[in-house]
Amino acid sequence: MTLAATELAFRAASVALLLVLAASLLSDFRNVLAARLGAAFALGSAAHAASYSVGVSSLVAGWHAPLIALSTGNIVVFWLFTRALFDDEFRLRRWHGLVWALVTAFSFAGCVWIAPGGYARFSVTAVNLLVLGFIAVAIGQTIASWPADLVERRRRVRVFIVCAAALYGGLNAVLQIAVAGSEVGGVADTINTGVLACVVAAIACAMMRVDGADLFPASAAAPAILARPAPVDESADQKLIDALMRLMADERVYRQENITIGVLAGRLKIPEYRLRRLINQRLGYRNFNVFLNNHRIEEAKAALADPAQAEVPVITIAMDTGFQSLGPFNRAFKAVTGVTPTEYRRLKVNAI
Repeated sequence: MTLAATELAFRAASVALLLVLAASLLSDFRNVLAARLGAAFALGSAAHAASYSVGVSSLVAGWHAPLIALSTGNIVVFWLFTRALFDDEFRLRRWHGLVWALVTAFSFAGCVWIAPGGYARFSVTAVNLLVLGFIAVAIGQTIASWPADLVERRRRVRVFIVCAAALYGGLNAVLQIAVAGSEVGGVADTINTGVLACVVAAIACAMMRVDGADLFPASAAAPAILARPAPVDESADQKLIDALMRLMADERVYRQENITIGVLAGRLKIPEYRLRRLINQRLGYRNFNVFLNNHRIEEAKAALADPAQAEVPVITIAMDTGFQSLGPFNRAFKAVTGVTPTEYRRLKVNAI
C-alpha cells in the first residue's frame, strides 16, 4: 500500500469513527449540553482529519479553506466541551459563540487573504498560538476543577480525554509553527493521520468504558440538602453521613474559607476517596462545590426571609455564609431558586 493510500485510509477511519461518535452522542444524550458540545467537537475533529496536513503552503484550495477554518474553530469547541463535561452547572453564553466565530473567521481569512498575500508564516503562527492558548486554558480549568469532582469514573476519564486531545493538538500546533510556510508531505502526513486515528480510537474507547450517565447526566439539578439521605446498608456509612450532616448543620463548616473535601475528610477521620463516594452515591451530588453552596444558600435564604435582618446588606449575608464575593453568590443563588437574592428578599417581605 502506498503512502497516499495509507494516509487516505487513516483519514477515512478517523472521520468515520468521529461521525459515529457524534451520532451516538446526539442520539442518546441530545438534551445534555456536554453531549451536544461533544458531538460538535467530534464533527470539528472530522473536519480536521479531512483537511489537516503538515506544513501548509501559502496556497490553499477554495474548498479546503472552510474545512481548515472549522478545524481551527474546533479548539474553542474543545474548550467549551471540557467546561461542560466536568462542570454540570456550565451554561453557554452568547459571547462563547462570538469567540468561536472570531477564531474561525480569522483562520478563514488567513487561508484566503493573509497567507496568499505573502504572510503565510504570520498567519499559521498566529492561528496556532490561539490553538495553544485555548489548550492551555482547557488544561488549566480541568486541573482546577478536578478536586471538586465527586464522580469517580468521570474523574478517571477526564484526565485521559483532555490530555490525549490536548497533547495531539498541542504538538500539531507547535509543529505547524516550526514548519510554517513550507511543504512537508508524504511520510509526515501519513504519520500524523495514523496518530490521529489512534487518538480518536483511544478516546472513543475510553468514553465507551464509562457509564454515559456519569459523563452526561440527564439532569444537573442538585438534590435538596434537606432531603433524607438514601437508605444505606452499612451502618458505618450511615454514621458517617450523620456525622457529616452534623458538621454542616450544627458547626456550619461550609462557612470556612477555602474549605476542601480533604479538610472535611480529615474532620471525619476517613480517606478522601470514601467521603467523595458518600457524598456522590449516598447524597446524590456530583460536585463538592455544589454540595457546599447548597448549604450556604439554605442559610442565606433563611437570613433573607428574616424580617429582623431586612437591613443587612446582601453582600454581608453572602460573606457570612461562606461565599467570597457577591458575583458567585448571586449566580449560585439564582441557579437554585430561580431569582436573585434581592428578588427573593422582596418576595418574602411581600408575602408577610
